[in-house]
This record gives sequence, structure tokens and C-alpha cells, in this order.
Amino acid sequence: MSRILLALIATLFVVPGSPALLSIEAHAQTSEPEYTFHDSHFHLTNYVQEGTDIQDYLAIMGETVGRSTLFGIPLQQTWSYANTGDFAPTYYLHSDAPLYYYSFTDAYIAQVYNSLAAADQARFDPMITGFNPADMYAADHIRRVLLTFPGVFSGIGEFSIHKEFVSSKVAGTPASLTNPALERILEVAGESGLAVILHCDIDIPFQRVGEEPAYSRHLGELARRHPDVTLIWAHIGLGRVIYPPRMERDRDLKAERTPYYLVLLENALRDSSIDHVHFDLSWDELAKFVVAKPEGIREMARIINQHPDRFLFGTDVVAPRDEDHYFGIYRMYQPLWDALTSEARHLVLKGNYERIFDAAATKVRLWEAAND
Repeated sequence: MSRILLALIATLFVVPGSPALLSIEAHAQTSEPEYTFHDSHFHLTNYVQEGTDIQDYLAIMGETVGRSTLFGIPLQQTWSYANTGDFAPTYYLHSDAPLYYYSFTDAYIAQVYNSLAAADQARFDPMITGFNPADMYAADHIRRVLLTFPGVFSGIGEFSIHKEFVSSKVAGTPASLTNPALERILEVAGESGLAVILHCDIDIPFQRVGEEPAYSRHLGELARRHPDVTLIWAHIGLGRVIYPPRMERDRDLKAERTPYYLVLLENALRDSSIDHVHFDLSWDELAKFVVAKPEGIREMARIINQHPDRFLFGTDVVAPRDEDHYFGIYRMYQPLWDALTSEARHLVLKGNYERIFDAAATKVRLWEAAND
């Protein structure tokens, strides 16, 4: 569905001249060149809330990237002098000091977005991240942000439940897939139409051959409890030390069989009870697994070609320094892009983004208008 049609539908319900309608109109009136991709996973700021100036990011995007999600990082790394002295950590692996949730990130993203001209705003889909997913009040924070900054946000995330090295560093109660606070967050998403980007590792760090991935079952159950939520699973559950789950037969690298991890992925794609779940091809750590071997590229391409409406590409770049830094992840995936059909490539790189985030923006604007 085109942005113009979405805008026309929205005008039936949104008050003329309202911030909600102006935001939708800005998206609808934008004339786009033939962009290469939209970025469904982008962090403007880092773990100490510093980042790239939005105008510099627009210059990096140029005429290669059409649209981009826009979010910070919900966690702040503590600078503990007792731990690192005069060295100021800027990443969670730079210090043993804890991380804590930094809610001001949402106000900062909204301020950055609102500083843009309407034509530039139409290229961004801001996301809410500044909440603790183990806090029962997190849902109230999300509602408050929407009503404080109407016309801005289209989704929630990226936020993390189980994440290698990070979860154990967060001060307070650890988040989990079975926490009622997470249920409340997804209920708000379903009620308002917010798209959700969720980071949840598929397994515990390092590989356990032959065992069921630690978090896959609970993640599937969570998704089934919220069929009205558009859920995007970040990095398809993999990470720096979260390897693709393997069975014993996967040890034989010459065997012409689909690896166990991709069997799990195919099973999820065939499960109609979670057909609202989408899979995020982002982060160089995932790309390393995808393009490591020709047979892996072939199998992943086969799966995507069969289910092209379920995958999105995002860079997961944090506060890019320049074009080389930003576009490196897209180039890593080039062997996969080459193996996709033209239709699948279009949907993964642009079409699915437009479908998901245009629909989310329209629904959220209607929710804001109804709850103002």
C-alpha cells in the first residue's frame, strides 16, 4: 500500500492540521529516487549517549538509503573511577561497571527528529527505547512518550531481553521472556500499532551441540500470546558468542543437509501461529555466519526466496563515522543479495520496511489522536 493511500485513509480519522496528520502527509508527499535500501536497524547514539549529528547521517545516507529507523541505545555505561580511573568507557565491554537504563534517549531522539524539515522527517521512523523491560511501569513510559511527542514515533526498540554480556551488567532485576512487564509492553504495542524490534539471543553464550536453544521456545510462546504485534527479531537471535545452534550431524561440514539452525528458522517461517514475526538481517556478527560458506549462502537464500515477506535488512551500525563505516555491513551481505531473486531482494531491502513502518505510523497516529 502506498504512503499516499495510507495518508488518505488516515485523513478519515485524524483531525486536520494535527501533528499526527502533518507527519503522515510529509511521508506521503516525498518524491524518492531509486534508493538501494532502507535501514530497519540503526542506532544514532552509543552507550554513553553520544553519536552522529543527524545532518551528517543524512549526508551519509545520500541517495543510497531511502529511509531509516532512528533510535538510541536504552542503556548507559557507568563511568566508575574505581573501575577504569581516568579512562572513560564508551562501550559495554570497556568496563566492569554496570549499565543502567537511560530514559532521556527518547526525548533526545524526538528532539532530533523534530529539528528536521518535513521532507527529511519523511525519511525516518523513530523508535522508543528508553524503558526497562523488567519494570511494570515500562508500558506507561511508552504511552507517555507517544502523547508527549505526537507524530514522532513508529515503533519500540531495539530493546533487549537476553543479550550476551549485556544482561548480566544491567543494574536491577534482569529482564526475561516470562516477565509480566514484557507482556504489558507488547500489549501497548498491539493497542497502539507500534512495530517492535526485540533483541533476544536464541541461546546462552557459546555453543552447546545437540541441545535445544535456551530461549527459542519461550520466545515462540511470547509471540503467540501477542498475535496483533508486528514483531521483528533482531539478528535472528545470533551474536558475538551466540552461535547458530547445531546438532551432531552438523559437525560433518561436507554433508549436504540444511544446518539445524536453518531448520529451526524454516520451522518458524512455516508456523502460521507466528506469521506476524519478522526476521532482522543486521549486524556484522550475523553476516559472518550467513556468508561464511557457499552452502550457507545458498541455503539462506533459498529460505528467503521462499518467504521474502518475512525478512528485513538493517545495518545495526552505531553512530557511524563515515560512509565506509556505515555501508560496510551492506557490502558484507553482497553474496546473499546476489543469490536472491529480484523480488525477494526488493522486499528484504525496501518493500517489507515500507509495508511495516508505513502501517505502524498510520496506526500510531490514529491512536495518538484518539487518546489526546
